[in-house]
Amino acid sequence: MAKNYDVIIIGGGPNGLTEACYLSRAGLKVLVCERRNEIGGGLATEQITLPDFYHNTHAIYHFMQDYSPTTPDFEFEKRYGIKYIRPEHQFCMPLSDGNSISIYTDVEKTCQSIAKFSKKDADAYRTTVKRFHDMMESFLGPTTYLPTVPALDAVMGMERTEIGKDINEISEMTPEELINGIFEHDIVRTLFLWVSCHWGLQYDMTGVTYMVPILFDRSTNYNLVQGGSHRMSNALTRFCLEYGCEILTNAAVSNITVENGVAKGVELSDGSVYTASKAVISTLDVDTTFLKFIGEKKLNADFVQKVKGWEWDHYSLCHQHMALREAPRFKAAEKNPDVDKAFIYVLGFENQANLTKIWDSMLKKTGEIPQPEAFSCCFPSVHDPYQAPQGRCSGMISQMAPYELKGGKDKWLNMKFKEERAEVQRQVLEKYAPNMTKKNVMWSNMTTPADIEDKFPNMVKGSIKQGAYDNLQMGHQRPNDECSNHITPIKNLYIGGASSYSGGFVTYGPGVTTANKVADDLKIQKWWKPTPAVEKCWNTYYK
Repeated sequence: MAKNYDVIIIGGGPNGLTEACYLSRAGLKVLVCERRNEIGGGLATEQITLPDFYHNTHAIYHFMQDYSPTTPDFEFEKRYGIKYIRPEHQFCMPLSDGNSISIYTDVEKTCQSIAKFSKKDADAYRTTVKRFHDMMESFLGPTTYLPTVPALDAVMGMERTEIGKDINEISEMTPEELINGIFEHDIVRTLFLWVSCHWGLQYDMTGVTYMVPILFDRSTNYNLVQGGSHRMSNALTRFCLEYGCEILTNAAVSNITVENGVAKGVELSDGSVYTASKAVISTLDVDTTFLKFIGEKKLNADFVQKVKGWEWDHYSLCHQHMALREAPRFKAAEKNPDVDKAFIYVLGFENQANLTKIWDSMLKKTGEIPQPEAFSCCFPSVHDPYQAPQGRCSGMISQMAPYELKGGKDKWLNMKFKEERAEVQRQVLEKYAPNMTKKNVMWSNMTTPADIEDKFPNMVKGSIKQGAYDNLQMGHQRPNDECSNHITPIKNLYIGGASSYSGGFVTYGPGVTTANKVADDLKIQKWWKPTPAVEKCWNTYYK
């Protein structure tokens, strides 16, 4: 006999849990169905190398918690002891000649680093930091947690203020044009173009450049969760359970039950049936939600074509998690001792031509690992000693990589190939940090784009954002015009994951806006209120 709920949420990642927290406390009977044995999705911290080395195997960087309504609404620190670690030295790009350029939380320290290459660029950075932060404060940050509006309405709304006009103007540029227009020195341009685009923006595409001020501004606000990202999923889980939510793990959904065009519940792969009287929310990708769980026969043909036209991320990531005998010691630290305490390192690019060459290679789908070998890396235990045994160090290399390789997906799963890739990455790291020898690596674990897809099937082709950040898949068009603001052509079915607005990363944006939409549609009493920043943004640009 089917068990009955008000709301069923498919997927227990950060967005699904956020929706469960809001709706459970609002008095709804909520069920979360999670395919994996572990709740939390990308909020994972695992011992995948040696005992007591804790590795954040998917989501590691947290940079929107100061804007997210979940921070005050769920009282993470007060109720669950959640603490963020924000290293002073945020980004460092060591160079092969022993020099380096850095981004600090302190603007003047960043300017001093930039001035070594160009005093003019240092002055430009000081001006740009304020310009882009004003954009974040006024519109770009708060709008992450507001409903979307059609593109023309959004443009007209932003014309109400000088800041909004500035956002409209830069959106007509490409990210590369914007960064090159601000800075003159190649090294400075390289670092800030990487910072602005490495999460998936195409450097030569117009219509997406409003994202650049977000990532530029956030480059001083990258955080670790003390103890690991999984502590965030624990906090979200505890919150929703405290308000009566039920969570099923090892609960793979096979079908969304649809009767007369209305979503009625879900069926699991083991044949179990659960009904939802008010709403079904899928946080999975659009392909899985509509084509697999519902089927083309129950959908309009034009809508099916829109779903099939969804573009996956243009590239994925190849992670190497390392258990190290000691933390790296960079050659560039001889000139700037701060280098050894940086949070995130950008290695191997050296110049803008190499950076864009790597992106072009992946967009062309050559099937090869882009050259030169280049990546970012971090060493969490330098900043959070909990994440490695005393005297040791945890490390992560994160390399942009294509899903499609010559030889097919299985090549990514070949152990010998993984070992070869791990060694190549280590050699690049050793070039900049000479103590990163083979002996220093006690154990490593390689996660490839194919591994990401196997672990999280909703991240098709290793798409960590559930779909590309292209101008036709952003804002009101994410994932398409019939699913704007989380509604779908199926009554009572909502989409609330990264393939919906506001996209990927652990911003909690899709979770917040989906919960608001469901609550509005069901006309239930909200126990939460918009943050002052969100309310001000709405009144200024939308009302």
